[in-house]
Amino acid sequence: MLLSGVLLLVAAALTGLRLVPGAPLAPETDQQTAGRQAIAPAPQLVGPVQPDAGLAAAPVPTLPPLAIAPAEVKLDVDGWWSWAMLDQRTGEITGSDNLDETSTTASLIKTWIAADFLRRADEAGQTPNEYRMQQLEIMIRDSDNWAAEDLWQEIGRSAAIDRMIDICGLTDSSSAENRWSVTRLSPRDITRLGACVVDGRAAGDRWTDWLLEQMRSVRSPGDFGVIQAFPDDETAGIAIKNGWVIRDDERQWHVNCLAIGDGWTLGVMARFPTSHPYSYGADVCRGVAQQLRDAAARA
Repeated sequence: MLLSGVLLLVAAALTGLRLVPGAPLAPETDQQTAGRQAIAPAPQLVGPVQPDAGLAAAPVPTLPPLAIAPAEVKLDVDGWWSWAMLDQRTGEITGSDNLDETSTTASLIKTWIAADFLRRADEAGQTPNEYRMQQLEIMIRDSDNWAAEDLWQEIGRSAAIDRMIDICGLTDSSSAENRWSVTRLSPRDITRLGACVVDGRAAGDRWTDWLLEQMRSVRSPGDFGVIQAFPDDETAGIAIKNGWVIRDDERQWHVNCLAIGDGWTLGVMARFPTSHPYSYGADVCRGVAQQLRDAAARA
């Protein structure tokens, strides 16, 4: 009887606790339930996770250094100049503040004339004959203008530049007057053209290596500029195509350099008075490349 009485008293106490609003065991009212659901849990602030002392931290992947590196380039130039470089591994483009400004390409555009001709021939299931291959070779290696003009007509003149802009993703460039020499590119787009050659979009899989080999074999007077900043044992691996012309109406030289190295492309453009020799522009290209090489060495 005594035990039964104790149990009855405990049961009554628990019942009382559930009936008292706010008591620990009291049932929630609708208002209390709604309020609890409306309050989001407090965010958990988590600091940096410290690796276990017994485990080696996973290495952070890094890209190997290139032969050139972005830098602030300073040159004393009597005229306009601009430059850009592209990291082929990441697609990142860096350069001067005016890297999107355009100038006429002169013979630099022969790179695209060759690439477009070869890619289109392969797409049509054709192999260029010996005469055409000889034209392509002397156009790139010796910057032969007669060969360039003949091939330019063959690929449809300005329509070829439209294809270049589309295929290579250029943003600043344009054709003009159906003349290859006055095609306008920016240094930024020159680097994109170089990348387009390297990855095969320009000349196609069949002819890319052949075209790059011709560009690595450029002969005098066109073997100037960027490659002059590199030691002889490195120049053999750098593909180039330069352009140089006097614009009589402006009384200016237009000198431009495209260089394609291992993992990088570089574009430099300059305009300056004809009182200077064209080698003045070659020195601008070399000067830019030298400062970018120095920056890579410091890094």
